[in-house]
Amino acid sequence: MSTPTRHDEDEHELDYDLADLDAPLSYDPTLPLTPTGNLRRRMVVNRIAEGGATFAAFAAMVVLAIVTYAVVQRGGSIISWDFITEPPPLFGGAGGGIAPALIGTMLIVGIATVIATPIAILVALYLTEYAGGRLGAVMRLALDMLNSLPSIVVGVFVFGLLVTGHHQSGFAASVALAIIMLPLIARSTQEMLLLVPPAMREAADALGVARWRSILSVILPSALGGILTGVVLAVARAAGETAPLLLLDSIYNPARVSWNPFDAIPNIPVTIFTASEAADPQGYKVAWGAAFILLTFILLTNIAAKALLARSRKKLS
Repeated sequence: MSTPTRHDEDEHELDYDLADLDAPLSYDPTLPLTPTGNLRRRMVVNRIAEGGATFAAFAAMVVLAIVTYAVVQRGGSIISWDFITEPPPLFGGAGGGIAPALIGTMLIVGIATVIATPIAILVALYLTEYAGGRLGAVMRLALDMLNSLPSIVVGVFVFGLLVTGHHQSGFAASVALAIIMLPLIARSTQEMLLLVPPAMREAADALGVARWRSILSVILPSALGGILTGVVLAVARAAGETAPLLLLDSIYNPARVSWNPFDAIPNIPVTIFTASEAADPQGYKVAWGAAFILLTFILLTNIAAKALLARSRKKLS
């Protein structure tokens, strides 16, 4: 009895492969596509999800329109040049304006912007140009958590850090607002830096330019419009924050213009809060007028941010 050779095994495997080729295919790619039984269910679910999203967007627009209409209707009648440029009466009553609160808000938000912007840009540069792996993921998570942190928690933290044992001040309020602004600016800057074409980085590397110099002369100027957009949006949010200011900068003389950030400074959010809680009916008018000015400022800053963002995207594309 002879044993099978290698040649016999190869012929057996070839016969097996040819038999597989002659077998009928379980799926014919030339046949037309036919809907399955789940198609109707998927279409219904898709329409429900699309309708829910459309309804939510429409509801948000309706709420914004109602709030804007109420503020314009009740606050527009009190707006005048004297209301913007004059201080309020010392002992209450009709007349006067909110000039000290306007100046104080601009000072507080300006200091917060100066503190937050360079730190946020450096954080974004590190995340996009240097960080990688787990460290970068941890830092991004920390930014997201800081962005979702309630503003009252930030106010309590800064109160224990700068106010306890001292006194309320505009600088303490600026530090709290800077903490709120930092993740917004860092995230928007990071997104804009990622939009810079990789070819620009590669060209700088091919020319032998140092990494720090290519960042300063190539990458940052290309994303400047987007960075300014993030800064403007952060300023718009910080200008309307009330909770930290109630803890850090709410005991002041509302009729005096203060330029010293280490003293308590009048500001618009606290002015709206205190005027709306006053027993004097004139206080409601002042609160609505201040709300109208604050809403107008936020609207203009958002329009400016959208214009800067569109210009930056057009430049990068």
